[in-house]
Order: sequence, then structure tokens, then C-alpha cells
Amino acid sequence: MRVGTSFQLATLTASSFPSSTDYGFGLSRTTATCDTGKVTSVKPVRERTTEGDVLTEQDVRTERPWNVVVWDDPVTPMSVVVVIFKRIFGYSNNKCTELMLKVHHEGRAIVWSGNRTRAESYCVKLQVAGLQSTIEKDD
Repeated sequence: MRVGTSFQLATLTASSFPSSTDYGFGLSRTTATCDTGKVTSVKPVRERTTEGDVLTEQDVRTERPWNVVVWDDPVTPMSVVVVIFKRIFGYSNNKCTELMLKVHHEGRAIVWSGNRTRAESYCVKLQVAGLQSTIEKDD
């Protein structure tokens, strides 16, 4: 066991990258955001009663996610569907193959769930790639 090891943390800034705006593979210098959805802070509410102060919790409701559904079509080859899933979602080959087979055998598959804006974006990307896709609210 090593004791007293120190580490140096490097910070990447915009000047750390080349001046070119395209870094290959469709990557560019942009600000990344984390898609965690809207989170409401929960703070106890102090209410005054005849017996003194009482702390109560606010009611927090989470929004149901939206599903991106891909529908089976007789035209697109199965291997192409796997490549499209991998390119758009970044899933592993095994997961892409599993989803493609579900679409093929069951006629449809939910390929992604999350907030509405991102679901609409994925749906459009799938349609541009030639797959039939829709979004629906999760039950």
C-alpha cells in the first residue's frame, strides 16, 4: 500500500483544444449539458399552529418519462438498424442487437426513455436515418 501519494488534477479549458471547430467524428467545441430533468428542491415548510411551529414536507411530483418507440418495417436490413442504434444512442452491440430483434419479432420496441425534448430529438434522428419511430408517454 502506498502512503502519501499525491495527484495532480488537470483542468481542460477552451485554449487546451486546437482552434479548429471540427475535431472529427462530428465533434465540435460546445458546452455539454447533463440531462437530468427538472428537479424541484424540497424544503420543509414551517407552519404556525396553536401548538407551536410544525414542520411539514411539500408534495413532490415527478413527471412521467417519454418513450421513443421504433416500429418494424420490411425494408431496412437488420444490420443497418443495429448500426443506427449504435450511432444515435451509443449502445453496445449486444444491446443494439437485442433491441433490433425485439423490433423485428414484436413489431415495436422502446429504445429510450426520458424527458420529452430529448425523446423528440432522438425520434427525429431515427426518422432521418430511415427508421419509423414515434414518442409516447410512459404508462
